[in-house]
Amino acid sequence: QVRLVESGGGSVQAGGSLRLSCAVSGYTYTKAWFRQAPGKQREGVAAIRTGSDSPYYADSVKGRFTIAQDNAKNTVYLQMNSLKPEDTAMYYCAAGGVSGGILDDREYNYWGQGTQVTVSS
Repeated sequence: QVRLVESGGGSVQAGGSLRLSCAVSGYTYTKAWFRQAPGKQREGVAAIRTGSDSPYYADSVKGRFTIAQDNAKNTVYLQMNSLKPEDTAMYYCAAGGVSGGILDDREYNYWGQGTQVTVSS
């Protein structure tokens, strides 16, 4: 059974930083972070393949967010800097055997419960 547990969300002012963590138990897969704001579709934010140092980012977060993984701990992180009010959303960690678009949520089978990020102006 694959289980994902996120932590690290919270409230910050614009320009601030937060670091999200996702502990993955079970098999290792490609891991990603998605977010969903009220009334909007879920959006792929960042992803990284197991054993890879090559991340993928949505254009909206490039240069501000960094995804990283600790293979020994099977944990994936999302460092978020220069946060903007439009980054406010519920953030979800996901894992899956991705064969298509790495930021496509249809490629992911396993999801965490989500952690809220709120950025105030």
